[in-house]
Amino acid sequence: MGAFSKKQADVEAVPSEKPVYGTENDSGEYIPDEGAVAAETFVLGDSWYAKTQRLAGKFGVEQRGIERVPSDERDTAHISQVGTMWLSANMVVSSFAIGALAYPIFFLGFVDTILIIFFINLLGIIPVAFFSTFGPRFGLRQMVLSRFFFGYYGVKVVAVFNILACVGWSAVNVIVGAQLFNAVNSNMPGWAGIILIAAATFLITLFGYKVVHTYERYSWIPCFIIFLIVIGEFAHSGNFSNIPMGVGLSEAGSALSFAASVFGFATGWTSYAADYTVYQPVSRSRKSVFIWTYAGLAFPLLFTEMLGAAVATAVAANGGNNVYNDGYQSSGIGGLLAAVIVPPLGRFGQFCLVVLALSIIANNCPNIYSVSLSLQLLARVSQRVPRFVWTFIGTLIYCAIAIPGYGHFQSVLENFMLLIAYWLAIYEGIAVSEHVFYKRGMTGYDPSIYMDKDKLPPGIAAIIAFCFGIMGAILGMAQVWFTGPIGKLCGTTYGGDVGFELAFGFASTSYTVLRYFEKKHFGR
Repeated sequence: MGAFSKKQADVEAVPSEKPVYGTENDSGEYIPDEGAVAAETFVLGDSWYAKTQRLAGKFGVEQRGIERVPSDERDTAHISQVGTMWLSANMVVSSFAIGALAYPIFFLGFVDTILIIFFINLLGIIPVAFFSTFGPRFGLRQMVLSRFFFGYYGVKVVAVFNILACVGWSAVNVIVGAQLFNAVNSNMPGWAGIILIAAATFLITLFGYKVVHTYERYSWIPCFIIFLIVIGEFAHSGNFSNIPMGVGLSEAGSALSFAASVFGFATGWTSYAADYTVYQPVSRSRKSVFIWTYAGLAFPLLFTEMLGAAVATAVAANGGNNVYNDGYQSSGIGGLLAAVIVPPLGRFGQFCLVVLALSIIANNCPNIYSVSLSLQLLARVSQRVPRFVWTFIGTLIYCAIAIPGYGHFQSVLENFMLLIAYWLAIYEGIAVSEHVFYKRGMTGYDPSIYMDKDKLPPGIAAIIAFCFGIMGAILGMAQVWFTGPIGKLCGTTYGGDVGFELAFGFASTSYTVLRYFEKKHFGR
């Protein structure tokens, strides 16, 4: 078979035209692109897929899945859209909850908490900003782009981890929103709040990339205003307590474990970073994409987490015998926020809590949109299922997880954040090593081979390195259910979590060595 040309058919082709997402070889023979079989059926067939896609198109639902976005289908939207996307996704109560865990769960002082939040966030968002720059250049979604690191088949393993992460993220986030509803109305059960937020999220993600970006462009504004109100009321209350910094091995262990949770939240967007820049023009400056993404992440994460850490200090006042601790014990993060703004503001304070509960929609939109793309990557059968159908299935699954987990939010959040930190540290260790040592920059990529398993890396080195990364995470983890031998040395009773650091180190080092021999043997 001859070399692939760069010609691609348009998704809006009518039945008499050439099928969509195809390319031609030197002989003029039509070669199906990723998802082309399904796309042809959409244009020409009468299957259930064809009918659902045609129906979806009538309502403006995005029909593109994991196919590469050609340059002539890119947006002319301002680059600020990239920044506001991440600004809205993180100017939410879930970010506030991460900072609020510092004292109730880890018993850290205020100053050490602020230092951890500041430095770990600035570190954790670097990979997100870095991989966001790949979207405009190649038009490939993050998991499809990962074929250049893990190979055609190896990336399916990574996609499974990403699916679990997306669903897990969504479940954790929606619990926080349900807690806020419960704080406003104690008669509203957790499951009702979960379903309400999930349904609203599904409606937005149903329509795809452009609608998600439009919603995220403005949804941060009311949340930011409400958080400013929280600052004002909490400062006026005089209940802030500058909890002193601890010392010794116990403090070190708690600081390391909290740092891992913060890192997991900050870097959690890495595995779908490029998904939200693929419609940016090819000519878009990589520097501008990086800066807008970095700023769009850094500001809300630092702002909300530091605010959460400050408000949570009030839980310790009077030995825990106060309205803040009572609210936290009864309704979690929702009860803590309610204790700040409901007593002085009454009905308006309750309205503010409802708005913050709905902010979870902005946080979950990227998760649920991207989970559908990862599901399509798994197999040809899953590619034949429309993206919006996978979005609906993903919504049902995370609701099924969140409802029974509603009463165990604190432990669920802590453990999940640590697991996210582990697997993404492994992913980043392998991807960055390939980019730096073997691709040696953006010129080392040939996007035309993204679907050619015979030209992509074999993926053997990546999978073995992934296993080494898992070993590093196990050695350094400090979970409630297991503490690794190295993790035990970093703290007292519960150890200190250094799992993500070891996972990154083991994965990147082993991959760099193994990839040399793999490339030497296979030549790719």
